[in-house]
Amino acid sequence: MKFNGFISALFLAIVVAYFLPQGTEILPLKTITDIGIGLIFFFYGLKLSPHEFREGLMNYKVHILVQASTFVLFPILTLLCLPFFEKGVESQLWIALFFLGTLPSTVSSSIVMVSLARGNLPTAIFNASLSGLLGIVMTPLWLSFFLKSTTDFQFLDVILKLCWQIVFPLIIGLLLQKIWGHFARKHSKKLGLLDKTTITLIVYSSFSNSFTSGVFTSVDPLDLAKLVIIVVILFFLVYFGIGAFCNLMGYNIKDKITSQFCGTKKSLVHGSVMVKVIFGNSANTGLLLLPVMLFHSLQLLIIAFFAEKYGHREDN
Repeated sequence: MKFNGFISALFLAIVVAYFLPQGTEILPLKTITDIGIGLIFFFYGLKLSPHEFREGLMNYKVHILVQASTFVLFPILTLLCLPFFEKGVESQLWIALFFLGTLPSTVSSSIVMVSLARGNLPTAIFNASLSGLLGIVMTPLWLSFFLKSTTDFQFLDVILKLCWQIVFPLIIGLLLQKIWGHFARKHSKKLGLLDKTTITLIVYSSFSNSFTSGVFTSVDPLDLAKLVIIVVILFFLVYFGIGAFCNLMGYNIKDKITSQFCGTKKSLVHGSVMVKVIFGNSANTGLLLLPVMLFHSLQLLIIAFFAEKYGHREDN
């Protein structure tokens, strides 16, 4: 497996947050990350190809499967994990796991991996984009069933904040695509550093708050180990489950690849944004991001392996 600098940076940020949490007081991290989030989705709007988006529009069988996996199957599976947590819906670890289950699919890594595996790229672009937009409503909607009784969660307020931080910059990027779209696509890799830097800062800030507030000291190490095991099982269960369904329904190999790769992904970008909007600066934001980070690391490593394997196949 190739060394992944981004994953290493995320876990390094946790280590730094543990030893030097005071950085959140020195730098205006909230302002920096808010600007970074806006720029991430602005540049995504610039880079999105309308032609490729339209090209993948009609493949409805894959669209239904991917979106159902992302916003129905995953949340239900995390709900079924509830008996494994003693405090039930009041367990912070279960809320963190459920938050992971409700998140939309990734955009950039899904497209890159599908391309590497020689899957249906236009369909992947469409599904990744659609998932990000649906997640603005679906993630808060799922969470509203369990957070209303324990927090001051307001569904409409959350939707408005997410639209302001995600949809508005995205629309501006789309409107300016004719002017700067070529530039954004040409420098896509360099602009990707902005995504990674912003997420790393959010992870550092979240874990700094959690460490200084002593959230992790109240969590049993065995419970954390249990969470890791559940996250791993969740990934493989969905991945091979989608593959079996595709075989049963007679999907071609390209559509199967796209369904598996897009239907199993969870977005760390959206997770980082939503944890700030939905939970604010609460002490447990680091804990809430932990399953998302673990899943993100796992999906990159495992999907990269399968992508290489699919990419070297000989099509009939």
